[in-house]
Amino acid sequence: MCGAAAATDATRCEHCGARLATVACPSCFGMMFVGQQFCPHCGAKADRKEATDPAQPEPCPRCRANMEAVLIGGSQVRECPQCEGIWTDMETLRQICADQEKQAAVLGLPTQLPGNDGVEIEKQIRYLPCPVCSDMMNRINFANFSGVIVDVCRLHGTWFDRDELRRIVEFIRAGGLDKAREREIQNLEEDRRLAALGHPLTKDDAPPLFEQDSRHSAVSAVARLVFDLLR
Repeated sequence: MCGAAAATDATRCEHCGARLATVACPSCFGMMFVGQQFCPHCGAKADRKEATDPAQPEPCPRCRANMEAVLIGGSQVRECPQCEGIWTDMETLRQICADQEKQAAVLGLPTQLPGNDGVEIEKQIRYLPCPVCSDMMNRINFANFSGVIVDVCRLHGTWFDRDELRRIVEFIRAGGLDKAREREIQNLEEDRRLAALGHPLTKDDAPPLFEQDSRHSAVSAVARLVFDLLR
């Protein structure tokens, strides 16, 4: 656009603001530079289209810019053109999780869970409003140990900051949901053991599938989603 130099990991020109990279990989939802044919993260062919969305514009929970409807592979999501976050409804997220587990089983993808090295941790916690109902969303550690903190409205969907959806996909492909199933089984067995000993069980005896902040006591929609997947 302007001919200025840009850093190799920049997604936007710091001089003129032109977008240099977008989420375009239908397999891992990784960001790809405009014009790239194949994903640098997983090698899948780019597949991104602007979607026709008759619904009312929805503001980004993070920066309040109007989000754009895009079709990435077979998943229709909303993307913020400013902060590059992604909003998905619950059914879309359910399908993404199920598809990734199927791919991992068929392709025999690596089973080493990805680490969090180099991931920027949010130092000042900020609760974000749902773009649909404007209620403050829950902050959830996906599957309790993925290290990816997502923002969830239990009625309308899930917000992923830049690159978080790709990290969730990597977690699922590496067997993260299988690990969560194992933990859930261990928790159930411990509950049965305590019940057999006459130990009075309370809500705090077994750790939840998701860490949920104390400001919200309702079980989140994402917790239900992953609980269904674990079944």
